[in-house]
Formats: sequence, structure tokens, C-alpha cells
Amino acid sequence: MEYVLYILIAYLLGSIPSGLIVGKIGYGTDIREHGSGNLGGTNTFRVLGIKAGLIVTIADILKGTAAAAIPYFMGADVIPLVIGIFAVVGHMYPIFAGFKGGKAVATSGGVILGVNPIIFAVLLLSFFIVLYLSKYVSLSSMISGIVGIIATLVVQDYGLTIIISLFTIFVIYRHRANIKRIINKTEPKITWM
Repeated sequence: MEYVLYILIAYLLGSIPSGLIVGKIGYGTDIREHGSGNLGGTNTFRVLGIKAGLIVTIADILKGTAAAAIPYFMGADVIPLVIGIFAVVGHMYPIFAGFKGGKAVATSGGVILGVNPIIFAVLLLSFFIVLYLSKYVSLSSMISGIVGIIATLVVQDYGLTIIISLFTIFVIYRHRANIKRIINKTEPKITWM
């Protein structure tokens, strides 16, 4: 029953549609009707600008971190990484936004931040290196997941390897259309780096 309770809390945390809230309250805009239609940070950056994009990305990261951290603070006998998975599911399929959410990148990162800040730093560094070289946010997200898998194998944290592998599968699956656009050279590139 303890797992059920924390899974529900994590899912509801993940379901908070940061992009929708920031867009509607701060800008009077439903970002689902603009750009890619996605609720995540990348579309928020494109539609509403840097300030809104940063707020949404940070909020989405913190959803994952909070979900993974709650069992620590409550002294619960549950595995934080397992609970964190459900925050990511909530972000992708939010009950508060018609089950159409983001692509799982920031919230996945947030879960990892909550359990292993060093691996999170490796992911973040790899993300920005690939972003600098390619100018593709989607490609950077997918490759940083693969780098995370390798990093956890190097430090022999095999539980985290399994979870990051799962998150990477989520991220790649949610970026199917982006992969096609990258291949066709029609994927939008960032212009600020």
C-alpha cells in the first residue's frame, strides 16, 4: 500500500502541466495551440521565449526531483527511483491536461538529480556539448540519455542504469517525429548558441 500511495503522489506531481500553467497565467497563451503543441520546456522556449522556457524547464525538473525525494523525507521503505518513474509517466500523460504532456526529458533528469546529482551533472554537460555542436535540442536529449547509461555502467550503479535506460527509451520514443525531421534535415535548430 505504501508503494501505491507514493506512486499516486508521483504521478500527480508529474501531471502538473507547467507549460500550460505558465503559458495561460503569464502570457494568456495555450502553448498546445502553438509550435509543436507540446507542453514541455522546448516548445515553451520557442513559443513564449527564454524566461518562460526556463521557468517551465526548471519546474519540470523539480517535479521529478520532488517525486524521488519524498520517500527519503518521509522515511518510506520504497525505492525512490521506482517512484520517480511515475512522475515521468505523469509528465508524459498528465491527468490534468488531457493525458497529452511533454517528452519526458526534464522530469527524467529531475528524478536522476534527486538520487544522483553527479550523474545528473554528467547528463547536463553532455546535453549542452551536443547542443553546442548540433544545435538540435531533441538530439541532445537523446544522446545525453545514452551518455547517462554509459556513466552509470562506469560507476557500476546498475539500478540507475536500468532506470536511465528506461527513461532513454521513453525519450527516444517521444522524439520519433524529431528523429524523422533530423534525418530529413527539417528539424528546427536553436539560434542562441
